[in-house]
Amino acid sequence: MKPTLSALIAQGKTLVSDGAWGTFLQAKGLKPGECPELWNIEHPEAVLDIAKSYIDAGADTIETNSFGGSCFKLEGFGLADRVYEINRKAAEISRQAAGNDKYVLGSIGPTGKMLIMGDVTEEELYEAFKEQAVALSDGGADAIVIETMTALDEAEIAVRATRENTKLEVICTMTFDHLATGEYRTMMGVSPTEMVEVLKAAGADILGANCSNGIEGMIHITEEIRSVDKEIPVLIHANAGLPILQGMCTVFPESPEMMAAYATQLASAGANIIGGCCGTTPEHIHKLADVLKSH
Repeated sequence: MKPTLSALIAQGKTLVSDGAWGTFLQAKGLKPGECPELWNIEHPEAVLDIAKSYIDAGADTIETNSFGGSCFKLEGFGLADRVYEINRKAAEISRQAAGNDKYVLGSIGPTGKMLIMGDVTEEELYEAFKEQAVALSDGGADAIVIETMTALDEAEIAVRATRENTKLEVICTMTFDHLATGEYRTMMGVSPTEMVEVLKAAGADILGANCSNGIEGMIHITEEIRSVDKEIPVLIHANAGLPILQGMCTVFPESPEMMAAYATQLASAGANIIGGCCGTTPEHIHKLADVLKSH
C-alpha cells in the first residue's frame, strides 16, 4: 500500500499536481453549454488523454473530471440521476492514467447553492457531497479535493460529508481574490487565516487555495495560512496569471517559464503540493516539476 499524501509530505517531499482541465476539454471539442462531466461516459478516451498528459509531464497527483459532478450541477443537464455513474467513471479514468504509483484526487466543486440565501438546506448539501465523494472513492480516488470554495459553511459541510463517508484523505481549497486593500478574501469574505481552524475541525487533512490568483499571489496566501498553522499540509493550484480579455477570448498570460520562476519561493513559503488551475497546460506542469524536483 502506498503512503498517504500527508505521509509523503511529512517525509519532506514537495509534490507536483496537474493543471487545467476545462480548457483542455474545450480544445478537444467540448462545446459551450455541454456538460464536461458527461464526457467521462461519452468520450472517455479524450478524458484519459488529458489525465495521461499531466502524468507524462511529471505530475505526482491528477484530479478527476468531476468538478461539476454534484446532483445540483448535473440537474441543469438533466443528469441528476447519474451522479454515481459519472463520478465513479471520472475516478476510474484518472486511476487508469495514474497507475499504482501516482495519486488520484477526486474533484468536488461548489454546488452553486447558498445556505445564506435559503437555496438549500444543510442536509441537502451534505447528501449531495456524500453521494459524489462515495462515487469517487469507489472509482479508485486516493483523496478528495474539495475546491474553488467561497462560502465557509458549504466547504465545512463538504469536508464533513467526505470525512464521515469515505476513508480517503480530505483536501479543501478556497479561492481568494486580491482586494484593493491588499487583503485576500473569498467572494463571501473569508480570509485564508479564517478558514484554517474551521476546516481542520471539520476533518480536512490538507488545506490550500486554487484559482483567482497567479502563482506570485499564492505565495502571500500560503504565508497567511502558515501564520496560523505551521504543520498542516498545503496544496496550491495557481492560475497562469490573471486573465486578460483579448477580443472575445480570455487569455492567461503567464508562460510555463514565468510560472516556474516562482515555484521554489512558493515551496519555501510552505506549499507542499503545487500545481495549476485556469490557463495552465502540461507544459506548465512539466516546468514546475523540473524546478521543484531539483529543489
